[in-house]
Amino acid sequence: MFDALHHFHFSVKSFQPPDLGEDGVGVSVPAEFSAEKDKRFLENQFNVMASEMISINRSLPDYRSAQCRNKAHSGNLPKTSIIIVFHNEAWTTLLRSLHSVINRTPHHLLEEIILIDDLSDRDYLKEPLDEYIKRFSIKMRIVHLKRRSGLIRARLTGSEMAKGRILLFLDAHVERATISGSVRNSSEALQVTQGWLEPLVERVTEDRKRVVAPIIDVISDDTFEYITASDTTWGGFNWHLNFRWYPVPKRELLRRKGDRSSPIRTPTIAGGLFAIDRQFFYDIGSYDEGMQVWGGENLEISFRVWMCGGSLEIHPCSRVGHVFRKQTPYTFPGGTAKVIHHNAARTAEVWMDEYKQFFYKMVPSARNVDAGDISSRRQLRANLQCKSFEWYLRNIYPEAPVPYDFKSLGAISNKNSRQCLDTMGKKDGPVGVQSCHGSGGNQAWSLTAHGEIRSDDLCLSAGASLSVDNVVRLERCNVASTNPKHVFQYNPENGHIIHMKTNRCLSLLLGKEAVLQSCDFSPEQMWIVEGYIV
Repeated sequence: MFDALHHFHFSVKSFQPPDLGEDGVGVSVPAEFSAEKDKRFLENQFNVMASEMISINRSLPDYRSAQCRNKAHSGNLPKTSIIIVFHNEAWTTLLRSLHSVINRTPHHLLEEIILIDDLSDRDYLKEPLDEYIKRFSIKMRIVHLKRRSGLIRARLTGSEMAKGRILLFLDAHVERATISGSVRNSSEALQVTQGWLEPLVERVTEDRKRVVAPIIDVISDDTFEYITASDTTWGGFNWHLNFRWYPVPKRELLRRKGDRSSPIRTPTIAGGLFAIDRQFFYDIGSYDEGMQVWGGENLEISFRVWMCGGSLEIHPCSRVGHVFRKQTPYTFPGGTAKVIHHNAARTAEVWMDEYKQFFYKMVPSARNVDAGDISSRRQLRANLQCKSFEWYLRNIYPEAPVPYDFKSLGAISNKNSRQCLDTMGKKDGPVGVQSCHGSGGNQAWSLTAHGEIRSDDLCLSAGASLSVDNVVRLERCNVASTNPKHVFQYNPENGHIIHMKTNRCLSLLLGKEAVLQSCDFSPEQMWIVEGYIV
C-alpha cells in the first residue's frame, strides 16, 4: 500500500485509504517509514505522508455550538467568488481543500473558485491539476502566474478576475468542519463544513463595510488531527507587529450577552481566511501592492478597515481548519526577516502615527529596511478621511499591548552604573540587568499613564513576596484592568521609580539585580527613563 502512497502526490488518481483520518482523527505513519516521512516533511513543512493516508473527502464532526446549528440564514444571499493562492502545494492537501469547499458549499451561493498558482515548479500542479479540476460541475478557473508574485499580488490577480459580489480569500492549508460526519473534505490543507459559508456571507450582506473571518481551527502538521480552537479568542498584535491570539475581554463577552453564536468584534484578523464585499474591498484600497511576498498584510488591512469606517468580525458559526506550519518551506528574496520588516514598516509608517515608535523600538533593525514609496497609501488614508491610530487604540483595542496613553518609551537605565533593565528574552522570572546597548529590543520599556512599566505584554511586578529586597519580576500584564502589583511612579527630579503598593523604590542590588528597597538617595535608586513625558 505504501508504494501507492509514496507515488500518490505525483498522480491524479483519487486514492482513498479506508477510514484513516475520518472524523478528524489523526494518523500515524508506521515506524518503518519514519526516515522517508522525515525526508518528505521538508517538502512542505508538514507530514506529507500522513496527508496521503487520508481521503481527499475526509469526514469531520460538526464542531459548532447548538446555537449555531439552530440558526436560520437568509434565503437570498449573493454569490461568492472563492480565491485560493498556492505555491508548490502538496497534491493531497490541495485536493482535500477543493473537495471540502465543493462538497460543503451550496452551489447556488458559489459564483466560482479561482485558483492562483504562484509559479509552482512541481509538475503535478500544471497539466495534471488543470485536467483534474475539469471534473467538477461548478465554475473553476486556474491561473498559472508567469513570475513569482507573492500572496498579496497573487490575491489581487484573483480579485480582479472575480465576478461574485462577495470575495472570500482562503489559505492553501485549511480544512473546514462539517455539520454531518458523513461528508469528507479538504483543499490545499483546508476543510470546510456544511454551513460554513452562509454565516460569513450573511454578515457581509447585512453591512457591506463589514469584514468577517471564521474561527480558525488547527490541523496538526504531523498527524493531521483536527483540533478545535476556542470560540472566545480574538485577534491582536504585539510590539513586533506580529499577529497574536488573545482571550476575548469581558466587555466584548458582555456585549454578546452570552450568545455563543454572536459574532466577535475583533481588533485584527489572521488574514488568511475572510469574506469581504468586493466593491468595499476596492473602495478602501484592496491590498498594499508595495508589500512583498507575504506577511503583515493582515494587520495593515485590519487597521485600515477599522480606521476607515468598516468593522472586523470573527463568526463562531463558521469553522475552518488550518495546517499551521512551524516554519515556511519557501524562500523570500533578501531573506524572510527583510521582507516581513519591509511590510511591517509600511504598515507602521502609513497607519500607526506616533505609535510606530513601539515597533521600531522593539525591532530596531526595521529602521534600516527600505519601506518603499508610501505616498499613495498615505494619500488613500487622507482621501478616505480615516481616523487616527489613537482612536483605534482607545475605541477598538484599549486592551492592546501598545498603550494609547504612554508616558515614556525607551530604555530604563541606572544613572550610576549605566546598566539597563532587560527582559533577557524571558516571559517570566526576575527582570534582567545588562549593559545598556541603546538598540531597544529587550531593553525597550514603556511607562503608561496607569503606572505600568511594560515591555510588550509583560509588566514589571513586585512578585509574590513583599519582603525586604523583593526581586522585581516579569509578569503578564492584566488585560481588563491594572494589577496593583504592576503600578509604579517615576520622579524625574530624583530618579526614583516607586512601587506604589509597597512604597519601595526600584534599586540596583550589587550591580546585577533589580529589587525593591526602602527609598533613600543612594545612586543605586537613581534611574533615567528614556523619553519620559512630564
